[in-house]
Amino acid sequence: MFSDEFATGARREAIELFQRAYEAQQNNELDEAIELYRRSIAVYPTAEAHTFLGWVYSFQQRYDDAINECLEAIRVDSTLGNPYNDIGSYLIAKGDLYGCVRWFKRALLATRYESYAFPHFNLARVYEMRNRFQDAARHYGHALEQQPGYASAALALRRMQAKLN
Repeated sequence: MFSDEFATGARREAIELFQRAYEAQQNNELDEAIELYRRSIAVYPTAEAHTFLGWVYSFQQRYDDAINECLEAIRVDSTLGNPYNDIGSYLIAKGDLYGCVRWFKRALLATRYESYAFPHFNLARVYEMRNRFQDAARHYGHALEQQPGYASAALALRRMQAKLN
């Protein structure tokens, strides 16, 4: 489809646009970040760019747009765990404490993910909100196994242990 030379040049340009978008996002310049992520995607679509664009939309409480970007990310690369976790988080924000669970579980099955602690923590939060304290404690524990210094998970696990005793 593309020559290797074109793909390499396009990929390089997309990465540069992505980095500029992330900087704009960090500076709370959300409209600029959106534009740069979109340009990055137009040049060379990546799951990361779609996921981060969705993340910016979530800052604007545009959860349906955020979910749609995550679905695009999954279409581009189904191995990346972040969009699955993010969809679950956006569903929580929309008040769906049941539909989100399958997305967190799918994040845990993804082969490419930097920290499985996040979907474990998010699953635990959902189970806690649904008064499933045993399940919540188990997933807070898994989050701590994945990331031993995760203070929020440690605190939440102690809270669940107190409720279970």
